[in-house]
Amino acid sequence: MNTSPLVRTGVRFGTALAAAGCMLHAAEKVDVSKLPPPAQQTGVTYEKDIRPIFEKHCFKCHGEEKPKARLRLDSREGVLKGSREGKVIEVGDSARSPLVHSVARLGDEDHWMPPPDKGEPLTPEQIGLIRAWIDQGAR
Repeated sequence: MNTSPLVRTGVRFGTALAAAGCMLHAAEKVDVSKLPPPAQQTGVTYEKDIRPIFEKHCFKCHGEEKPKARLRLDSREGVLKGSREGKVIEVGDSARSPLVHSVARLGDEDHWMPPPDKGEPLTPEQIGLIRAWIDQGAR
């Protein structure tokens, strides 16, 4: 199919908007009152606090080799970039972050992480630390 660059860009933009809308719509269906609270710890960083959690629970499917849904959690930049469905964190607002909903296993079971047959769920303390990292600016 021979389409102009402008049409191809419009299609990609429309697909991105639709995916972002799906992520936002999914986030609206989550009962955030069921989320563990953010950790009280200050100065939470990706390298020191979050990477070890992701390394233990997430890298097998969201690491360097063939990251599922094109989501890489093996670097801060990868987390900020998001997945093929769009952003997975809302910097400064962990309660609206699809990643937090997924690891807390809230909302659509198809997005629970790690999937029930692939690993142990994160603890409330680990989820709270991820929430604190996001709320503190995802440094």
